Amino acid sequence: MGEEHPRKRSRQHFESEARHVSLLESPQCETSKWYFSREEIERFSPSRKDGIDLVKESFLRSSYCTFLQRLGMKLHVSQVTIACAMVMCHRFYMRQSHAKNDWQTIATASLFLACKAEDEPCQLSSVVVASYEIIYEWDPSASIRIHQTECYHEFKEIILAGESLLLSTSAFHLDIELPYRPLAAALNRLNAWPDLATAAWNFVHDWIRTTLCLQYKPHVIATATVHLAATFQNAKVGSRRDWWLEFGVTTKLLKEVIQEMCTLIEVDRRRNMPPPPPPPRRELTWSIPAAVKPVHMARAYPFHSYPLQSYSQAGIW
Repeated sequence: MGEEHPRKRSRQHFESEARHVSLLESPQCETSKWYFSREEIERFSPSRKDGIDLVKESFLRSSYCTFLQRLGMKLHVSQVTIACAMVMCHRFYMRQSHAKNDWQTIATASLFLACKAEDEPCQLSSVVVASYEIIYEWDPSASIRIHQTECYHEFKEIILAGESLLLSTSAFHLDIELPYRPLAAALNRLNAWPDLATAAWNFVHDWIRTTLCLQYKPHVIATATVHLAATFQNAKVGSRRDWWLEFGVTTKLLKEVIQEMCTLIEVDRRRNMPPPPPPPRRELTWSIPAAVKPVHMARAYPFHSYPLQSYSQAGIW
């Protein structure tokens, strides 16, 4: 937070890393290897090897997703493009370490690259200025400084070097599939009612910010999301009890994915629970407390409020 300018070594670092990656054999960068087990993500990521624990890395993932959401909204790009950039970052940090690559630079480069991949052109100058203003929003002079030639060109070159490293790390694989399209297809095919569709869309927005997109393919996430939303809302979908089989998802896989989703919701709920009130001091007179309103979990990000106990009801399968 106390920096006045971007780190001057960043450009050289990203360029050298990009050259290094381009010289490596890349069987691990095959499309089929963009999906990982939970153990690979939690125990064997590059960041873990550099001493960054799971809690810290989860915080960093949340940080660049929040940053990308703000940057995308500032640039008026679509939610699909923002989601594409988030997935690019998730994939990048399964190949590169947080300890060696500044997430703000990588996130900015990811959004610029996602705009190209989603055919939603956005001028580099706009991306550079908007990103700099968000990164240095604590500094009132940042919006003036980034329009100065030297500062602008320095920051622009850092972003371009980050883009080069992103491309090398991903083996130029930019065809990212998101759960939105299979979700829309499933909702239409199942003739889902509006409230259920809204809940499902909100859930998918949330899952993109997690590592679920590194574990499961888009159609699996979409199908499980419809089932989860329908369960929470006591809604019936499909003409058959095991309707998810129509979308190429087995019952075993569906249960596994939904369990992961429920775990994410529960972890987030516990993280955001208000701290317990301090014990009353003995010398104070006890008074009858006013009625306390229940805490409502719902908020914009990352998860929406649903009672997890409703999912354990008998007969939902």
